[in-house]
Amino acid sequence: MASVTSLTASVHQRLASALSAALPEAAGADPLLRRSDRADYQANGILALAKKAKANPRELATQVVAQVTTGDLIQDIEVSGPGFLNVTITDRAITENLAARAADTDGRLGVPRAEQPGTTVVDYAQPNVAKEMHVGHLRSAVIGDSVVQLLEFTGENVVRRHHIGDWGTQFGMLIQYLDEHPHELDHSGAEVSGEEAMSNLDRLYKAARRKFDSDEEFKTRARRRVVDLQAGEPHTLAMWQKFVDESKIYFFSVFEKLDMEVRDPDIVGESGYNDMLAETCRLLEESGVAVRSEGALCVFFDDIKGPDGNPVPLIVQKSDGGYGYAATDLSAIRDRVFNLKANTLLYVVDARQSLHFKMVFETARKAGWLNDDVKAHQLAFGTVLGKDGKPFKTREGETVRLVDLLDEAIDRASAVVREKAQDLSEEEIAERGAQVGIGAVKYADLSTSANRDYKFDLDQMVSLNGDTSVYLQYAYARIQSILRKAGEVRPAAHPELGLHEAERALGLHVDAFAEIVAEAASEYAPHKMTAYLYQLASLYTTFYDKCPVLKAETPEQVENRLFLCDVTAKTLHQGMALLGIRTPERL
Repeated sequence: MASVTSLTASVHQRLASALSAALPEAAGADPLLRRSDRADYQANGILALAKKAKANPRELATQVVAQVTTGDLIQDIEVSGPGFLNVTITDRAITENLAARAADTDGRLGVPRAEQPGTTVVDYAQPNVAKEMHVGHLRSAVIGDSVVQLLEFTGENVVRRHHIGDWGTQFGMLIQYLDEHPHELDHSGAEVSGEEAMSNLDRLYKAARRKFDSDEEFKTRARRRVVDLQAGEPHTLAMWQKFVDESKIYFFSVFEKLDMEVRDPDIVGESGYNDMLAETCRLLEESGVAVRSEGALCVFFDDIKGPDGNPVPLIVQKSDGGYGYAATDLSAIRDRVFNLKANTLLYVVDARQSLHFKMVFETARKAGWLNDDVKAHQLAFGTVLGKDGKPFKTREGETVRLVDLLDEAIDRASAVVREKAQDLSEEEIAERGAQVGIGAVKYADLSTSANRDYKFDLDQMVSLNGDTSVYLQYAYARIQSILRKAGEVRPAAHPELGLHEAERALGLHVDAFAEIVAEAASEYAPHKMTAYLYQLASLYTTFYDKCPVLKAETPEQVENRLFLCDVTAKTLHQGMALLGIRTPERL
């Protein structure tokens, strides 16, 4: 189905036409339309145009009003103050537009797809092999997944990339230890859970570290293993692959708990760019972008200096010939631009790595790999804090394991669901508890602007009151309950009916869904979607309180209010899906 033009866009178009008719030199000017508490909309653009044309703004506003046809879309338009325009929409237009959205057979609610989509590579959810995921891994996964959903929904071609840490000196130590103690990772063919697999690796890593620190001969053998690994020695590579495979079992189990789809082909770790590292360095050195300094290959920047005033370089290759993170990241850029044909590279990475990425992107621009047509952007995110406002730690001062955090959220949410549950089996309570708990964690993360820190407070997250996903999920479940109680009476739009003030407010907000999707996607800002959905649920609550649905005055009004309920539910469901959050039918 074709996209539906929003009421805002339609009014904007009418005013722009009236403006150019009243003032021909203003053709193409923006009437600066926005929602208003004095009317449905207010247009503020006439003041600036009148000033430019040396005209009286109220007189110009009056001339514009004279060019506007009222009746079908615009019910009333009046001049206010020094030259503002207050615009009220007809009830019919609101209902007809919502009916067009609800009739969209592919469930998109009339949201348009991009006519000329680009290709965006989103680099997110980047755990490390042989290490348990902790609370610090939460934000990259949750924010990245939502941005992927938003971009894909607008029609963008999205390539997902999980740049896992699967290379480096610690693997020489691990491989050597496992080679000398092969029984320690032998599961005797038994299938193990992801958490068991990672527990095995964690134990192995600690044992290897102890031996590495206490046994000089082992340390020498381990360092030799690193060289074997980098050279691609078959036995060493096979051992390394075993670590990667064990870790992936664990990664998939955590991402499944987070209700996120992570596909194996999308996991391209540091090791995936090994074959490109030498060429990346050669290209940078030959082009003069990088230079040798004390044996290392470095890129210097005019505007990046240390506290001592000396330049801080990006080290691409160390003086001993080893490659740093920069070489891998620059090789990844080359791969994404030239092989994947990306227009945009988006990195969902901790704000503390901002300087590194600034240097990497600038280097890629100097090398010509990034330009006006191919851009890279770091979606930097803040830290997860405890209730005390300090970085989130366990009582023992350890980093909090992500699995423990998610399990606790599910337990808390299950208790809330059980308390409210009506006719739900234990199995259903467990399923809803997982959906509510994981939704609560995701929503708390996404409702904060990514670059800000936020406090992890489970009591607040699973609250039925306030700006939480539970509040939205209950609003959705309440609507489904009403639709079930309606029995054979079906939702149906009746554009001929007048609307209550609460119906109008709800309808106008539902109609703005397409605009918020476009805005949240283009700005990589899921928090704009959460704010929209919270307001939607709040407006629905007001509507529910003030407008009887099943006991409305006439059969037509019952159908129309059921229709308003239904289109609100569809919008809530789709909006929450773009955040990666489920909306259970019953709670």
